[in-house]
Amino acid sequence: MGSIQRATPAIPPSEAVIPGNGQTPKPDAPKGPSSKLFTPLTIGNGSLNLSHRIILAPLTRNRGVPLNPNPTPSSPNRTWYPGDLMTEYYVQRTTPGGLLISEGLPPSIECNGMPGVPGLFCAEQVNGWKDVVAAVRAKGGFIYAQLWNAGRAAIPQHTGGPTISASTTPYVEDELYPYPPPGTSTQVKYQDFPPTELSVEGIKKQIADYVRTAKLAVKECGFDGVELHGGNGYLPEQFLSSNINVRTDAYGGTPEKRCTFVLELMEALKDAVGEDKLAIRLSPFGLYNQARGEQRLETWGHLCKELKKRMNLSYVHFIEPRYEQVHSLEEKNKYLESWGFPDIDLNLFRDIFGDTPFFSAGGWNDKNCWGVLEDGTYDAFAIGRLFLSTPDMVERLKKGLPLNAYDRSRFYGPFPDPEVGYTDYPVYEELEKSGKTPVEASA
Repeated sequence: MGSIQRATPAIPPSEAVIPGNGQTPKPDAPKGPSSKLFTPLTIGNGSLNLSHRIILAPLTRNRGVPLNPNPTPSSPNRTWYPGDLMTEYYVQRTTPGGLLISEGLPPSIECNGMPGVPGLFCAEQVNGWKDVVAAVRAKGGFIYAQLWNAGRAAIPQHTGGPTISASTTPYVEDELYPYPPPGTSTQVKYQDFPPTELSVEGIKKQIADYVRTAKLAVKECGFDGVELHGGNGYLPEQFLSSNINVRTDAYGGTPEKRCTFVLELMEALKDAVGEDKLAIRLSPFGLYNQARGEQRLETWGHLCKELKKRMNLSYVHFIEPRYEQVHSLEEKNKYLESWGFPDIDLNLFRDIFGDTPFFSAGGWNDKNCWGVLEDGTYDAFAIGRLFLSTPDMVERLKKGLPLNAYDRSRFYGPFPDPEVGYTDYPVYEELEKSGKTPVEASA
């Protein structure tokens, strides 16, 4: 397949530290087949029956095929679609009755934060995702499409137009956009390209773009549902974050008003595809993309209470408070302590959502996942990096076999050899036949 060579390594600064979630192993917990991990779970308000509770978390890995395979500085490629390699990646991680969540799919060029990311807004993308979904279904799996809008976490040289956000708030510090602009070899600072503030009309356009892509995902491509990416400092969280959203209209100024955009968006998505096929991912205590807002409990508490009141979601998907893309566990704990949350966990949100299936992501591995679901706090784990490096992870967890270590340097393409660090991780049977022992992933 075609690929695009980048001028610098593909590791954003945010991947410099291996994060954790603060969870310690429970030595006496049931493991393997006797664990609750391997019991059924119903999502989609009874419409989808999962055979186990290990979910492939959404992972942006920039392996899309360029629509324009011969870009020039004056005519850069800005659209990518999923090809055969991406189909292979998802199929490798499909198990009968298992759930996969796709990488984030931008609903337009305007909201795509990185090169190599396959969106869902043109015919080639629709056809590519149809192939992915059909292949997952043929193996007995389920798959949701994650809807992703980078907002201000982009630069105009990449999108071809101004970046957008809740307000004109620029990035602070000297954080670099991880990719040199097309036709150059030097990275640029986010703060040099502050976003434009979305007007009310602009907000409605963004919602319409999300809705169009959600309909394409479910009604054209056959995805089992859609998950709104409402975390990690992307557009929805830019509205939720008090340090980014400084509006004084109906979309900002108080915790309740900062929730307006996300609530209107979720209402529109519910009307488009149905609440049975709708989920959301949130990171109430995240710092990624400089989401440093205050009033965390007031803002996300109001949002979640309203979501629970207005719709019966298929599931909710939360990122652990102590897990962080940028900072170490120790650094993250300092932030939590400064906010007055030294011992915070997700129980508050679990209580709000009640019987809505509750997924937890962030730092789960083969050492600390045992005995947690039995406590009833969560219903399933969404695991990303270790599922990337261990395509047969579900089987290995069941049998107590070690997981493969991942190659961080191959996380983010585009690459001229895109299969490396993507579809070439071995399953355990291949290791046994070759007489090799897996390089185990660290806890």
